Amino acid sequence: MNTGWRRAAAVAAVGLVLAGCGQGTKSAGGGDSIAKLEIMAPADPGGGWDQTARSMQTAVSGAKLANSVQVSNVGGAGGTVGLQKLTSERSESFLMVTGLVMVGAVETNSSKARLEETTPIARLTAEDEVVVVPADSPHKTIDDLLNAVNEKGKGVSITGGSAGGTDHILAGLLLKAKNIDTAKLNYVPYSGGGESLAALLGKKVDAGISGVGEYREQIKAGKLRALGTSGPNPHADLNVPTFKDLGVELINWRGVVAPGSISAEAKNRLTKLVTDMHASQAWKDELKKKGWTDTFLTGGEFSTFLFKEIGRVKPALQDIGLIK
Repeated sequence: MNTGWRRAAAVAAVGLVLAGCGQGTKSAGGGDSIAKLEIMAPADPGGGWDQTARSMQTAVSGAKLANSVQVSNVGGAGGTVGLQKLTSERSESFLMVTGLVMVGAVETNSSKARLEETTPIARLTAEDEVVVVPADSPHKTIDDLLNAVNEKGKGVSITGGSAGGTDHILAGLLLKAKNIDTAKLNYVPYSGGGESLAALLGKKVDAGISGVGEYREQIKAGKLRALGTSGPNPHADLNVPTFKDLGVELINWRGVVAPGSISAEAKNRLTKLVTDMHASQAWKDELKKKGWTDTFLTGGEFSTFLFKEIGRVKPALQDIGLIK
């Protein structure tokens, strides 16, 4: 097991204590701020990971928690290209955005780099998924879309994020809920939300799945029609049903991890920075603006959560036929 995860496991029982220590007036490095913070979004610009990284940049800079904050994009293979890059990163002031999408992509891409090799820092947000079609699509409801898939099979294309990610999983769950063979699914993956949006607006695909925040503005502008959302509660501003009647519920979470090689002091310093960012008004404004649900978790609790997610995703992917 990687040293970062051994350390995380060792402190699991005292995770809250570590988080509390991280909220002190001085960082573990002896200062109140980090000189240069680097945040990697392991996807192309425009998607949820990129939005998360840039919202963090705005909040950290606004709260003066770092002298400079740099965001980079390393897209490909559901984030596993970025994850591989993280394994060779030696900076102790470096964070990578991750989430449920990457947990699945590690399995579907048989990635040599694993999340177990990272140092978990914090879970930040959760976001409902939304299924959309172009505004002039003949599909008015989710049943219309699923019936079309059942009748036409791969003649109906559905776009979303990388293969094996949350969007792909939701597509499979919706088909399974209607007893439709998942082999009929024509899923067109993109590494960034911007690309899938362009495909939808260009009518290159029949439907799309992504986080609500990624498609919300185009829905409000009347360019896309929402068919439903995947969380437990409806979104008043979208005025569409949830998929609860189909027995489907799925929420996409996002967080940040650091290289597995960092020291305990660096882990505490980064945990403190993210904890302070979470408490800032700038971050609260970003949450409201994006429509993200606050699910903040650090220390041993986040490590335990991440271990459980890794353990449950592979069977779920097998169940809907995404991996063997």
